[in-house]
Amino acid sequence: MNNLLKSSRNQLNRFTAKLIKGESLFARLGRAVCEAECLPRKELFESWETARRIRRKMRGGPILELAAGHGLLSAILILLDDTSPKATCVDIQKPQSHDKLIATLSHRWPRLKGRIEYRQHPIADTTAAEGTLAACVHGCGSITDQVLTLAIEHRCRVAVLPCCHDLHHNDRGSLQGWMDGPLAVDATRAARLKAAGFDVLTTTIPAEITPKNRLLLGWPDKG
Repeated sequence: MNNLLKSSRNQLNRFTAKLIKGESLFARLGRAVCEAECLPRKELFESWETARRIRRKMRGGPILELAAGHGLLSAILILLDDTSPKATCVDIQKPQSHDKLIATLSHRWPRLKGRIEYRQHPIADTTAAEGTLAACVHGCGSITDQVLTLAIEHRCRVAVLPCCHDLHHNDRGSLQGWMDGPLAVDATRAARLKAAGFDVLTTTIPAEITPKNRLLLGWPDKG
């Protein structure tokens, strides 16, 4: 898929699958997602690159994917690290793409069966057990802040890829005189985690996938 535009919102399909060569995990995953015919190309690359970076620092434990949408991130996190026993996807409404996608992936990887569940309710009504990994890809506006609040309150690991910054409501930490608004918001988010006693890592996914590519990772400092 190296010659395909990774930021494209075109839906992946069985014709695209023929362009994916090789037997790497990503190649096999890409072909399976294409067979499901329900996701934009961009979201495959976003979820994959985010999951890879998360797993470099955070292994094991239950997964809590917030504002989950189709839930591809949860499936990839399990495929990359089978020591996570289960994943729970949370969103206000479950899209039709979720069931189709997970059924297709579970057919290819039977170990996924029964390990990904979906709950339809607000983030504010969500709890997290110790050792949970709370993750959110492109939580728009205040959604990212809600995920951080949950992680701080429940002292669980967290990974967010923010987007759609709301400069009227998101806290910019009085940094807007030094940096552009969205960067000020994300820098303030990192500082918020640090102040709450978290170890923090800031990194990015490739900008060719999305310009909103800042990934923030945090885990409670055990002292």
